[in-house]
Amino acid sequence: VQLQASGGGLVQAGGSLRLSCSASGRTFSNYTVGWFRQAPGKGREFVAAITWSADTYYGDSVKGRFTISRDSAKKTVALQMNSLKAEDTAVYYCASQYYTHSAGSTSPDEYAYWGQGTQVTVSS
Repeated sequence: VQLQASGGGLVQAGGSLRLSCSASGRTFSNYTVGWFRQAPGKGREFVAAITWSADTYYGDSVKGRFTISRDSAKKTVALQMNSLKAEDTAVYYCASQYYTHSAGSTSPDEYAYWGQGTQVTVSS
């Protein structure tokens, strides 16, 4: 299973970006997919997750600004990021859990497959 994250870039504070995660070797319909981020010198932080049953979870710092969604037809999971702040600057990773129909998790240890990351830079 290989995940591919895309859509990062440079944006001004207050702006928006949409990240996309696609997978080879599986569809996302039966798996929980999460987004994490890592800023320089910091640990990996949970951002959002969507379960196989479309339940969604968000980190406290992004609630109300970010939205995670799944497009089963396109076999992608998107992260819509609005009202971006300088502190959102990080490398963003998408990840998928190993087992089907798993409960959502905010822990990176619960995710078996990871994409390569996409850089998001928010200028203030």
